[in-house]
Amino acid sequence: MSSYQKELEKYRDIDEDEILRTLSPEELEQLDCELQEMDPENMLLPAGLRQRDQTKKSPTGPLDRDALLQYLEQQALEVKERDDLVPFTGEKKGKPYIQPKREIPAEEQITLEPELEEALSHATDAEMCDIAAILGMYTLMSNKQYYDAICSGEICNTEGISSVVQPDKYKPVPDEPPNPTNIEEMLKRVRSNDKELEDVNLNNMQDIPVPVLSDLCEAMKTNTYVRSFSLVATKSGDPIANAVADMLRENRSLQSLNIESNFISSTGLMAVLRAVRENATLTELRVDNQRQWPGDAVEMEMATVLEQCPSIVRFGYHFTQQGPRARAAQAMTRNNELRRQQKKR
Repeated sequence: MSSYQKELEKYRDIDEDEILRTLSPEELEQLDCELQEMDPENMLLPAGLRQRDQTKKSPTGPLDRDALLQYLEQQALEVKERDDLVPFTGEKKGKPYIQPKREIPAEEQITLEPELEEALSHATDAEMCDIAAILGMYTLMSNKQYYDAICSGEICNTEGISSVVQPDKYKPVPDEPPNPTNIEEMLKRVRSNDKELEDVNLNNMQDIPVPVLSDLCEAMKTNTYVRSFSLVATKSGDPIANAVADMLRENRSLQSLNIESNFISSTGLMAVLRAVRENATLTELRVDNQRQWPGDAVEMEMATVLEQCPSIVRFGYHFTQQGPRARAAQAMTRNNELRRQQKKR
């Protein structure tokens, strides 16, 4: 048995309870303080968990945050600033650093023929830019200068090589104007079955109430002249998708439906796809860019609908799975071929 084990043997029969009974309240408090688990290195913990509470002073009253901040500000204003050990006078000492000029060794110096030296000395910046482009020094100029110099047979760059740090200037593209459609007037024309109304475009109108869109889909059930119905970026959800599905089951004149960039879930898309099977006049359907990915089951249903609905020749959706993508591509090719043969007849 080692000496360390022998040292531990004398503590084997010690009665800890008896020792605790003999300790005074002050000794028990000190023992409790020693047994507290503290982590002084963790700065993310509050101060009470990083250091033991060693204060015995009772609080003088409730905490007044405003009074405490005012006291700290007053204390900071009363403390005098420490004087600099060496007063700053603004005098600059020492000499400024001047980078020494490097002399090019004789073996690294390049000498050209007198005719070339004279031509280069009198060349303009535009001519130097074209020469650099011909020599393949594309890092000395912008991409636009380089390709202009390569593709054209004459000097067309007047900016010079120094424009390498300047970006190409592009014409600003203005934002698209807001949709000027009057939703109330549009709803009246759809309900009255206006002969001159063939396109209902409510794209980017995000403040249309859900009941108004539902009434519009309800009016589309009996309309016989509207050929295109677009609800892109209108914040439409599953209630609007269900209304669109009910409209597709009864409408027999609509040819194009676009509900891209909305908040329609997989449940709403499934309702629309099931309704498309009962519609024989729809030729274009776009449902891409919803807020969440619809899932594998919806993509398989899309491919099945395209296979069972030969009238659809344009479909807008980016498939993520290879199987539904291949089936949809094959179905679209077949549908377009059938449409081409029908036009020949």
